[in-house]
Amino acid sequence: MAGSARLAAVAALGAAAAVAVYATAVERRAYGLRRETVPVLSPGADPIRILHLSDLHLAPWQFDRIDFVRSLTDLRPDLIVNTGDSMGHVDALPALEEALSVFDGVPGVFVHGSNDYFGPTFKNPLAYLTGPSGSRDASEPTRLDIDALERLYVDRLGWHSLNNDVAQLTINGSILEFMGTNDAHRGWDRLDVLPGLVDALRELDEDDSDDPAVMIGVTHAPYQRVLNAFTTQAADVIFAGHTHGGQVALPGFGAIVTNCDLPRERARGLSMWHHAHRAAFLNVSAGLGHSIFAPFRFACPPEAVLVTLVADDIGYS
Repeated sequence: MAGSARLAAVAALGAAAAVAVYATAVERRAYGLRRETVPVLSPGADPIRILHLSDLHLAPWQFDRIDFVRSLTDLRPDLIVNTGDSMGHVDALPALEEALSVFDGVPGVFVHGSNDYFGPTFKNPLAYLTGPSGSRDASEPTRLDIDALERLYVDRLGWHSLNNDVAQLTINGSILEFMGTNDAHRGWDRLDVLPGLVDALRELDEDDSDDPAVMIGVTHAPYQRVLNAFTTQAADVIFAGHTHGGQVALPGFGAIVTNCDLPRERARGLSMWHHAHRAAFLNVSAGLGHSIFAPFRFACPPEAVLVTLVADDIGYS
């Protein structure tokens, strides 16, 4: 009996070691593309291909991640939506510029996550299972050059900041209105100013088209208060990141945590968010990276997402 117990213990340790090797050496580099179709454009409108990038957490030596991002230019996106946490190291900016430079001339919008302002700090890599990370960070993080990051986004690439702000773009003949927040995980979202900004944006719309604009909400961390506010402001689609899809998931169960108050089953993928008799499509990206101090993923591979907006040709009489 004792021999059987020892064999079982050895087998369990071997299985755990195999999972750890797979999670750290294989899956975290298994970059993939998820494709979604969202019917929100006016009947007859041309499709709009949106490349959703999130949570690169890029470090200078991660050449495979750089190469994967550069390869996404083959998708010929019409618009880039970046939901933050692109930086993963104090010296990451040149690597990030290399990764994103292939999208020169492609319109884009962005918001920041806290890891665009602060570098990662060492902590127990499994501590995220005990609660949202903001409640545990005790060490003083390294400040990153957020101004240089914004120069890359705004001056180099021509993208629009949605950090507690709004914007409007015309893509493939359709008017897209955007509203966004800074990182809600740190409490930097300003939902109090959002209605006024949205109203001012709509008042500036001088387009004579009968087709209504599509409203898109963009945030890093999909806290329910943010999703509810976006839905109240008549968002058609919401883009978010932050969750890493749970980073560790259990087959048949899904994400263990979301690192915010989003329900576990929404940790990654496309779903509908309902609030106050309204609904919006919600796309949460599992992201492409991870902290350099938590280099693993399990049952939750890294991803970019291609969301194609198409015409809603359902007619009502």
